Amino acid sequence: MSEIKPNEAVPAEKSGDERDWAAAKAFFDNLKTKVPRPPKPQNAVTIAVSSRTLFDLVAERKVFEEEGLETYVAHQVEHEHEPLKPGAAFPFVKALMNVNARLRALYPDSEELFDIVLMTNNHAQVGVRLINSINHYGLTIERFCMTGGKSPIGYLKAYLTNLYLSRDSKKVTEAIEEGIAAATMFRPTADAGLSDTQLRVAFDGDAVLFSDESEIIVKQHGLDTFFEHEKKFENKPLAQGPLKCFLEALGKLQRKFYAKNERLNCPIRTFLVTARSAASSGARVLKTLRSWGLEIDEALFLAGAPKGPLLQKIKPHIFFDDQMFHIEGAQEMGTISAHVPYGIGQKYHKGTLIKEPEKKE
Repeated sequence: MSEIKPNEAVPAEKSGDERDWAAAKAFFDNLKTKVPRPPKPQNAVTIAVSSRTLFDLVAERKVFEEEGLETYVAHQVEHEHEPLKPGAAFPFVKALMNVNARLRALYPDSEELFDIVLMTNNHAQVGVRLINSINHYGLTIERFCMTGGKSPIGYLKAYLTNLYLSRDSKKVTEAIEEGIAAATMFRPTADAGLSDTQLRVAFDGDAVLFSDESEIIVKQHGLDTFFEHEKKFENKPLAQGPLKCFLEALGKLQRKFYAKNERLNCPIRTFLVTARSAASSGARVLKTLRSWGLEIDEALFLAGAPKGPLLQKIKPHIFFDDQMFHIEGAQEMGTISAHVPYGIGQKYHKGTLIKEPEKKE
């Protein structure tokens, strides 16, 4: 899984990269600008978003699919002074920027911030419209990766990515296989009023924060065997899932606010929203988080009840789950959701094994 970036001691003799960053910092420090300087990647929590998650490109995508690449690029160039409409990830990115503003007020010289990277396989000519749209909305996104039709997944590690959000499930699966936290974003069918002052992130447990080891038992042997297993191994931490390192990165930034006595006014709040039962299987989850040294602000054990109504009250900027029927239920009630295509749950829908088509001989 993607690793949180440690604060490493600076060696007595700086490496070439360190010297380059020091020179770049000195150059920017001498320039008068109101634009915040991007943090050094190894210190930042890097969020890579695709252009189709940041902006609504449904109409433009239709042009590409029906009329081809050349017409699509020409269309984007022709309309490059028209700002694109916000996409599913837009409120999340705005919330990240709010956290950065609060961090800069408390720690003016710190580079432990969110760094947002636009990661897209768009042609470079389309970049002008993307830049114009970003500037129109006042977004602080200085790092771009435009790969001209090629998959951008190979660049994620080079950008030290902590989380990758895309509309393309194949790219997301590829990123997870490379050990990078990733999810496919879905826009809700109804808009919900989201907080302007607090980043709210909700996670499912099994196959998201944790591995799918316990979910395999549920699917293959039923709930009674699962409850017995969780009780027996209550004190054995679950293995980490694909989003564990992102929760860890959020916790690292939360602690910076706690250190300034801002716990009650922290602009980051995390939620565990799990179908597990608390009394029957909840202790292992909480003890696992404790063993990792991680906190979760709110833990909601639903014992199989629908997640949509609770999420409607939480109003997260993003909700991560591995089961598409939970994603669909959340969407219907106005929650911005992100599917994590990981684990045994991908072989089931609403508890029923998905039958694969028979291979023709």
